[in-house]
Amino acid sequence: MSTPEQSLLGKPAAYSDQYDPTLLFPIPRATKRVELGLSGQPPFFGADLWTAYELSWLTPRGKPQVAIAHVTVPCETPHIVESKSFKLYLNSFSNTPFPCLDAVRERLRADLTEAVWRGQTPGASVGVHMLSPDDFGRERIAELEGLCLDRLDIDCDRYTPAPEYLTAAFHEAPLEETLTSHLLKSNCLVTGQPDWGSVQVHYSGPQIDQGGLLRYLVSFRNHNEFHEQCVERIFMDIWRQCRPIKLSVYARYTRRGGLDINPWRTSHPGALPPQQRTARQ
Repeated sequence: MSTPEQSLLGKPAAYSDQYDPTLLFPIPRATKRVELGLSGQPPFFGADLWTAYELSWLTPRGKPQVAIAHVTVPCETPHIVESKSFKLYLNSFSNTPFPCLDAVRERLRADLTEAVWRGQTPGASVGVHMLSPDDFGRERIAELEGLCLDRLDIDCDRYTPAPEYLTAAFHEAPLEETLTSHLLKSNCLVTGQPDWGSVQVHYSGPQIDQGGLLRYLVSFRNHNEFHEQCVERIFMDIWRQCRPIKLSVYARYTRRGGLDINPWRTSHPGALPPQQRTARQ
């Protein structure tokens, strides 16, 4: 089984400029889900939404091309892709000729689908949407919608996940609301490098104490875990502690190495959140 420690994270790596799909390094989701007490089908749906800003290849006549790629990895896949390996893989396109943008997109889709389903029969395919330079001007910057918790004047003294901060008004009538924060920070599981993000919590059910939720989100500040794993931990802690009827957790992390990762988990199937970057991304 591939582990994060076996990846190239935190290690010197030579950049290949010739297409090499073997650079992709899958990491099983199951290990961290077991830590959360999950086995079998988890109580959520969702996807990991990646944006690749550093993607380039050559035409058959040797002229460089560039594009932005939006990649959607369903959360039911058995693996995530380690981000440094994804970066190295994308860079391997840089001196490789492809006949057209569609050929690059199909190569990305096939390679990423194989990686996240490695060892199993592929189910849902990875989605890849490519933007050519003609489309760059249509890319929007927008903040996550909802009431921002960061306005609250609270004391914070815990910087490892503290689900006991999460409480809800079980004796009152349920409601529906969307809450956001820009104060999410965690660290890479292997290198300890900081990961900065904004998070949106949408739920219906007993009203969640806002101060407690903000203190809980801040408590990830010194926690070492990948983006996808942090969002699943947040989802499960709120799900268990606050017992909402419906719940969605969506985080948009700032980019590193030309990639941003934006995990979304929801208790009920629905449309994907809009793939639009925040100002910090």
